[in-house]
Amino acid sequence: MPTYETMTRFDNDLRRLTPEQRRRFRRAVSAFVHDLRDADGRFRAGLRVKQVSGFPGIYELTWSAGTGPAGRATWQYGTSCRPGTPHVIWRRIGTHDILTGP
Repeated sequence: MPTYETMTRFDNDLRRLTPEQRRRFRRAVSAFVHDLRDADGRFRAGLRVKQVSGFPGIYELTWSAGTGPAGRATWQYGTSCRPGTPHVIWRRIGTHDILTGP
């Protein structure tokens, strides 16, 4: 099972989300974790994982927010806590606005 940690900005952003936005994020993370465990290292297209332009090593995960703007979270790989197990550092969460300071 992959390990993770959160940055303070992520925690603050998360508190500002609506319950529905948090629910959709948890659903996206479930698929994200499944894909992280997969041996080929690729993420399903529906998660729209890509590197954040201009910020090497920082990625974004995008998911549908229903009727509102798409949800986004930025993250990076950290030092593995257990050999051979990915470690994710969650940086920001919200909408497209978070990409100005991922």
